[in-house]
Amino acid sequence: MTWWEAILLGLVQGLTEFLPVSSSGHLVLGQHVMGLDDSSVTFEVFVHFGTVLSILTVYGREVIDLMREAVNAGLDPLSVPDRYREREMFRFGAFILITLVPTGIVYVLFKDPLEAAFSNPRLASGMLLVTGILLLLTVLRPNPGGKLGPIKAFVVGVAQSAAMIPGISRSGATICTALYQNVRPEQAANFSFLMLLPVVLGATFLKGLELFEQGATADWLPLLLGTLVAYVSGVVAIKLMIDFVKRGNLQYFAYYCFAIGGLGLWLL
Repeated sequence: MTWWEAILLGLVQGLTEFLPVSSSGHLVLGQHVMGLDDSSVTFEVFVHFGTVLSILTVYGREVIDLMREAVNAGLDPLSVPDRYREREMFRFGAFILITLVPTGIVYVLFKDPLEAAFSNPRLASGMLLVTGILLLLTVLRPNPGGKLGPIKAFVVGVAQSAAMIPGISRSGATICTALYQNVRPEQAANFSFLMLLPVVLGATFLKGLELFEQGATADWLPLLLGTLVAYVSGVVAIKLMIDFVKRGNLQYFAYYCFAIGGLGLWLL
């Protein structure tokens, strides 16, 4: 992978991770068009880490509050029931942990076929059509005004699990699933972005451990350039996405997904 390819794919990752058009689908299609092999699963993990830095930049205060709640609960386990009832940020953190249950189960059971799917551009194209349908159906749930709860969080976690398939947008699937369950748009978006943190940090750690055990070498310049570009573009995309969710305009992204997915199925 050349430096300019890394910059281009990093830009695609940063924008599409938070915009509901599937970063993984775009990376699979981009790698295919550029003639890159799917050893770039490692590259994808690194640029995902760049988008994690984007989340930390936009939601730094919320992340600190979540960590503080976790530490205080760990120091005083008997206070957990009261904290859950009285502290919204503690409940938010508990809901994030709930989403990890289905996500972790799916990853452990289907790790190999999921990674193999990154070499199938036609699958990614077809799943982009699925993402488009998810986005378009949000028009059936105008002005949701409810709150997140443990069952709703688990269902959102199931949606995140499905988004391991390239072409299904993680942000699109999780935000849409929350909206379908009558969760307020702003809370749905904030939850979607913050629940990404443990998933990508865990994936980055596991991939790094795997590479270390294999004694693999990497061309660090493309990795670092891609990560930096993904970070900067990710910050822009988060703020743009929050505005779209608040306005209830997610269906407009559906048309883009239909166009790219249909084009991919036609040409590939």
